[in-house]
Order: sequence, then structure tokens, then C-alpha cells
Amino acid sequence: MSDERSLHGTQIPTKRRWIVFGLAAATSFMLYLHRYTWNFIRPELMDEYKFSNQEMGILDTAFYASYSLGQIPGGIICDMFGPHLFVGIIIAVWSLTMPCLGMASSMNGLIAARLGFGAAQAGCYPAIAKVTREWFPISQRTTLQGLVASFFGRSGGAMSSLFYGSFLMGICGFSWRVALTMLALLGLALAVLFLWQCRNRPEEDPRCNEAEQDLIRAGDATPVDDQPKVLPLSRALKNASLRMFVVQQYMNAGADYVYSILMGSFFIESRGVTDKVILGILASMPLWGGACGGVAGGMLNDFLIRVTGSRSRSRTIVGFSGKVLACFFLYAALMYPNVPLVPSLVAILDGVFASAGILTALGVDGISDPLAAAGLLFLTKFFTDWTQPTVWGTSTDMGGRYSATVFSVINASGGVGGVITPMVGGWLLDRYATVAIENGEKITTTHYEPVFVMVGVMYLLSAVCWLFINSENSLDRAAPSKGQLASDEAEPDEPV
Repeated sequence: MSDERSLHGTQIPTKRRWIVFGLAAATSFMLYLHRYTWNFIRPELMDEYKFSNQEMGILDTAFYASYSLGQIPGGIICDMFGPHLFVGIIIAVWSLTMPCLGMASSMNGLIAARLGFGAAQAGCYPAIAKVTREWFPISQRTTLQGLVASFFGRSGGAMSSLFYGSFLMGICGFSWRVALTMLALLGLALAVLFLWQCRNRPEEDPRCNEAEQDLIRAGDATPVDDQPKVLPLSRALKNASLRMFVVQQYMNAGADYVYSILMGSFFIESRGVTDKVILGILASMPLWGGACGGVAGGMLNDFLIRVTGSRSRSRTIVGFSGKVLACFFLYAALMYPNVPLVPSLVAILDGVFASAGILTALGVDGISDPLAAAGLLFLTKFFTDWTQPTVWGTSTDMGGRYSATVFSVINASGGVGGVITPMVGGWLLDRYATVAIENGEKITTTHYEPVFVMVGVMYLLSAVCWLFINSENSLDRAAPSKGQLASDEAEPDEPV
């Protein structure tokens, strides 16, 4: 066979890209598995230290503050030196930072731990976006980005509730501190594996043959050699689509804080769930919705691109429709059962859950109010996260060789939303809480409706932004490949 391939000038492509895909998926999974432990740590800290929602908002914000500030430096470093060493090191650093939450004994110590954790995780997704552009063929790229970004990322968040909350803390009975240390060890193992197996580009991996390199590069624009290594600031500021993309991601990621921070508290305080096993299942359901939605969104992106022939139009359709549908189901979750069609929808979910044995496992006869809310939030997250591959695809479309930098700019704007939204959300939760005296004891009831209304408005604004984003408005002046047009003919500019 080897002689025949040599004789005919053919070569069977190796499969290194699938090893890299597995590493990217595992990194995305681990990032969310670790990050979403906060859903369970947060109520434990509130109970242990008697913090108010506003005080917890400071800790919520601390993560997003360092996460946002670290995005652009991380993206620039990754574009200059590649993701191989960068990703392996930051996985190890954030894993070592996690147990510090359990060692802190004051608010200042907790803030420092959250700041360190956010800074370490900051560069991960810009670097993984770079990996997806370098290692995946353009014809499959958005579908695979959907799997990496949404399915494995959101699955990690969902499994965080199940593994950390339901299994380690609930079934095994470990304290939250011991369980956190166990997850940190898993992260360190992944860091070693990533450093061992991943390389910056197919051309740098001796285990990736020329046939696989050609397969990966098929359809990509030819790089222009005289481009600056760092994206020029003037070029970025002049790009109208990038400016609107920044606003979109601020709304999108800012709204997402309710799933990463509030789900545990929401089901405990608003729906009266106390059993940790059931709490883990309910808190994970929206994340499973996001995981499924990300896969659907990635496949829909690639399908629409083939049908319409326009990457930009396809991105707009998926981005706009996802946010509008997410807004509807969020409203339904908020107003259940007083929204037309929603009781029928819950009845359908009741039948699905019953046939799957879920109701029996939970020990209930039908969908209760907590389970109805979780089911509707599953659908909300499904549609808001089917736009996630669109964000990744738009970043790599616009960024080209500067994909990590462009993604870091977008992720930084989302991080700013994550800084501001928890503070506003904490204020809303305390502002609209009610206090009653029962048997001489003060009972505070937290109302989550104002926060969900704020999130719905942010979804609508995000949808509007997608109407003004053109993913073909490139920041990378690449030479056209066969059948492509050059994307940017502006005057050269100086790198900043």
C-alpha cells in the first residue's frame, strides 16, 4: 500500500486533527466543569459567612473583572506564540488556584482567589478559537466549533452540578472544599496531556502528514507574508462590524451570569429545593440545553452557508433567531403557568420525562414547579446557546490570522458584561427582597423575577446587534484562495 501511494503520488491523511479536537473539547469541558462549581460554592459561602447578595455580587464580579482584563493580553500572546504552551500552562494555573477558595478565611482572601481564577481562565477560549482555526477544515469548522464551544463547554457546566454537587457533595458526602481539590487534580492531569499531545499548527506536528495538512487548509485564504504579527489597533477600531460585535457579546455574556452564578440559589430560594442530588439535576438542566443548542447551532450554520452561499447572512439568521426564541422561553419560565401554550408545553415535557424514567428517578408523579422551571430554562439556554458557534465562527471569519486577538476582544466585552451584570443583579435581588417576621424571626424572601426581566431585555438587544454584524468584514488581509475574493483592500496601516 505504501509503494502504491508513492507510485501514484497519493497519501492517506493522518488523523492528528481528531486528537487535537479531543484536547480542545476536553479543555472546554474542564473550563466549565471548574467554573460552574460556583453554583454550589456560592450558597455554601453565604451560609458560612452570612454574606448578603450584594456582598456575594462582589465575589461574582471579581472573577469577571480579572477574566475580562486578561482576555486581550492572552489573545495577543496566543497569536504571537501559538496555543500549545499557553493553554497547557493556564489549565495548570487555574486548577491550582481553585482550592485557594477553601483556604481563604476573609472577604479579601476570597476576592483574591476569585481574581486569580478568572485571570488564569481568561486566555483559554481565545486560544481554543485559534486551535479550531488552525486544525479544522473550513467546511466543517463551525460544526466542530459548536461541539467544542457549546456541547463540551456547556456539558462541563452541567456535569459540574451533577458531579460536584450531586455526586461528590450529595452522594459521597464530601465537603465543598475536599470536592474542589479533587476537581483541581483532574485539571492538572489535563494540562499535562495537552502539553504532551497538542502543537500550534499541523505543520509543526511531525505526526501530521502533508495529506492531512492539505485537507485542513482546503478552502482557506492564502496568508499574506508581510502582515504584522499583532492586529493593528487602527484597523480594529475602524471595523464597524467588530464594534457591533462587541456590544452583542456584552449583552450575550452578561445575561449568561444567571446560569453560572444564580441557578443553585434560584432553585433553593425561589423553588424550595433542598435535596443536593435533585438540586444538582435541576441546576444542570439549563446547561444541557445549552450543550444541545450549541451542536444544533453549529450544524445549522454550516447548512445555511452551503444553501445560501453567504457566511455573513447565515451567521445573522442564526444569531438573531436564537436570541429572540430564548427571550420567549425565558418569559415563559418567568410567567409559568400564566402564558398561553406553556401549560401544554409542560404537559409534553411531563410525558417525555415520564417515558424516559426521569420522573420515577426523582420520586415524583408529574412535573412540579421546580421541574417545569428547569425544563423551560433548558429551552431558553438551548436557543441562546445555538448562537455560540456563530460567535466563534464570526470571530474566525473576521480575524483570520488574528483569530485569538479578535476572540479575546469579543470575550473581553462579554467579561465586562459579566462584571457589571452581577452587581446590578445583586442590587435587584436585595432591592426587591421582602422581609417578614415569623415567630419572632426575620425571614427574607428573595424574588428573582426582576433579574430575569433584565436578562430578557439583554437577549433582545443582542438579537438586534446581529442584524448589523457582517462576518465577511475581515480584519485579516489575506490573499484570495481559488474561487474567493480578497476581503480587505484598504490602505496598509501601522501595527499598534
